Amino acid sequence: MIVYGKQIVLHLLNRSPQRIREVFLAKEIDAKLFRQIARLNIPIVRLDSKKAQAMARGGNHQGFLIRIELLEPTPWKSMLELSSLLVLCGVSDVGNIASLARSAYALGVGGMILDSISPKALETIVRLSSGAMLELPFYYSSSLLDEIHQIKQASFECYGADMKGEEINSFHSCCKWALFLGSEGSGLSQKIIQKMDKMVSIRMRNSFDSLNVGVAGGILMHRLVKE
Repeated sequence: MIVYGKQIVLHLLNRSPQRIREVFLAKEIDAKLFRQIARLNIPIVRLDSKKAQAMARGGNHQGFLIRIELLEPTPWKSMLELSSLLVLCGVSDVGNIASLARSAYALGVGGMILDSISPKALETIVRLSSGAMLELPFYYSSSLLDEIHQIKQASFECYGADMKGEEINSFHSCCKWALFLGSEGSGLSQKIIQKMDKMVSIRMRNSFDSLNVGVAGGILMHRLVKE
C-alpha cells in the first residue's frame, strides 16, 4: 500500500514506524528528518517528479511517499470486545469515511465497521484520515443485519442517527454502545432502524436541517463519549 504527503509520513515515523517498508523521496528534505528515516534501516529511494506523480496518481505527494504493509481488518470477536463502535451503513464517500475515522480515533471510539467500501479504497482513506485509520480497529461488514444481532448479544446498545430521534444533548447512553450512521442521501434503512434500541438526532437552528455525515457523526460521537 502506497500513502503519500508529509503529514501522514510524519505520523508513521512518530507513531507506527514498524509499518514502513520503503520510503520514496521526490525532493530534498531536512537533514534531521532524513536521519530519522535512515535509522529505520529500510530502503530509501529517490524519485524524479514524473515517477512520483505516477505513484501518487496525480495527488499532492509533497515529495513524500511511503510503502507500508497492508492493513488487515480486526477480527470480529475482538471488535465485539470493544466498548464503543461506529457503524457506517451505506456511507461510501472516502472523504467522509476518513473524516469520521479521524473523529472516532481522536475522541476515543473503540472501532469502526464499514459496509460499503472496497479494500482498495482503504489507501485513500488512510491518507485522508492523516493516519488515524492506521490506529483505529476496523472491520468490513459482510451482513450488517445479522451483525447487529451479534452486536446486541455482546451487550451493546445500538443508536441510530435520524432527524426524528431523541436530541443528543438530553440523551444518556449505555456504557457500551454502537452508533449507526446512514448515507447522506437516504440515511439508515428501515430494516436497520427497526433493529435500533434508540434513535438520536442533533438539534438544528436557523431553519437548517442538513449536516454533512462527517460533521454530524463527529458531534454525535463527542456527546456519546462524554456520557
